Amino acid sequence: MVGIDIVKNQRIKEAVERFGERFLKRVYTEEELNYCKSQQAFYECLSARWACKEAVLKAFYQAYGVVLKFSEIEVLGDRGKPAKVRILKEGFEDCKIFVSLSHEREFSVAVAYVLKV
Repeated sequence: MVGIDIVKNQRIKEAVERFGERFLKRVYTEEELNYCKSQQAFYECLSARWACKEAVLKAFYQAYGVVLKFSEIEVLGDRGKPAKVRILKEGFEDCKIFVSLSHEREFSVAVAYVLKV
């Protein structure tokens, strides 16, 4: 199953500026935040993860009929390599999920493919 999402980077930046830590902790894991803080393009990194979580939500629902929360999806970065996704919901830890993320000045986009095993 396939999911896709695009988000305007400014939207995520405004959410961070308006809601601060409350927003960040509701949407992102500690590992995601640490990774994005280490990047030059902090807001673009957050935005790409937002888009990825949305894409995974869509594909995962098609495959399993389960609606995930953002906090149950962790997008792990590995500079220069494709991102990896880990599902933090019990019973789905071994899911096969492939993602592609991209961002530029204004937008971030992600595609997710969930292989139902």
